[in-house]
Amino acid sequence: MIRDLTDTTTTGISKTLVRLRNEVGAMALGRVLTLVVVVDDTDAGDAIDVANQASRQHPCRIIVVIAGDRRGKNRLDAQIRLGGDAGASEIVVLRLYGALANHGPSVVVPLLLPDSPIVAWWPGEAPADVGRDPIGAMAQRRITDAAEHRSPRLMLKKRAATYRPGDTDLAWTRLTRWRGLLAAALDQPPYEPITGAVVSGAPDSPSSDLLAAWLHRRLKVPVHRVSTPRGSGISAVRLERKSGPIDLVRPGDTVATLSQNGQPDRRISLPRRELPECLADELRRLDPDETYEEALLHGLDALQPVRLTAAAAARAGKAPDPAESRRLAARLSRDESAQEASAMITAPPAPEHAETAQVHAATVRKLAGKRTSREKQTAKRRSKVSAAGASADTGMPTTTATKKATTKKATTKKATAKKTAAKKTAAKKTAGTRKASARKATT
Repeated sequence: MIRDLTDTTTTGISKTLVRLRNEVGAMALGRVLTLVVVVDDTDAGDAIDVANQASRQHPCRIIVVIAGDRRGKNRLDAQIRLGGDAGASEIVVLRLYGALANHGPSVVVPLLLPDSPIVAWWPGEAPADVGRDPIGAMAQRRITDAAEHRSPRLMLKKRAATYRPGDTDLAWTRLTRWRGLLAAALDQPPYEPITGAVVSGAPDSPSSDLLAAWLHRRLKVPVHRVSTPRGSGISAVRLERKSGPIDLVRPGDTVATLSQNGQPDRRISLPRRELPECLADELRRLDPDETYEEALLHGLDALQPVRLTAAAAARAGKAPDPAESRRLAARLSRDESAQEASAMITAPPAPEHAETAQVHAATVRKLAGKRTSREKQTAKRRSKVSAAGASADTGMPTTTATKKATTKKATTKKATAKKTAAKKTAAKKTAGTRKASARKATT
């Protein structure tokens, strides 16, 4: 349900929210936070879609603040979305005109959920100091995206200079899988110290700089940056050690290869993280990210400037070769497909058409208990397997066990026959004795 309000007030918006909520039947609220999105009018549609998808994991009230034309009279236009048009949330889109465009916090405050955390998100270019921004000052978490700025590296330096607990950036969130894979690789033998690291990434990728800063702070080793074509993001990471390097290379956008000494080469799913996934990840935690703070404040300044391209570094043996990694990934893919094909057991295909007479004959044979030649062979194999199991239990060959069982049966029959003969003899003796006694008594 979508309801548009023109030239309204915050009181009118609140009353309309309550009325519409009653109409759609959502009497109970399960919102866990308020997400305030500050965005331009041109990017508002995409930002609302991203926030809507992220809210399916974290039901919240989404307030979108759009600063319109600052000339003319003050006016507040609103749009309310509930139900299927808002996913698991309720969305309030505010468009501010005139002098009111400079007073966004005053319009947002009456619409905040009571006693719930506030998260502010700038999908596009954010203020240089989000902590001093009026909307950022009221939020527990402030989410920016340095990749959306014209100079990402300069923006990271500004973020470091104005950092406050609660600040975070989606360029850092995109590194979660890279950091997890590298940490897991170091948990496997051989357990040797890392002597150096190389990060291959695009010059317009702030995630590459943050990854290099994180490695420098965690491993306490020098980290070199090499440049890849713009728009490629992070391409490879090499961790140097005595027995040989650990190479994590993503030549494309989805699959990476992990190579290290003493371990087989592996293909790993490492796709680029989508914006809704990153936003939902940041909404999952509302406490300050100390690891991001350490990398941002103490790791960026220690990075060495980029002097080599990835191709030149690969030729010099200082960085992984993306072309070689692409060939390795293709070979591993072929090997996995071959293994799956050899391990797969396929049944003969069923006939496309069956005659009625054949079906009737098979049914009659089944009801009569008659077995086909294939069923007889199967039964014979099962009997052989059972006999082999019996011989295994007795600890002797099948033939020996069978002979022993036959001899035992014959011995048992002989013993039974002897007992029967003895009983008959005793009965005859008893009968003779009784007859003799009867004659004496008669005499």
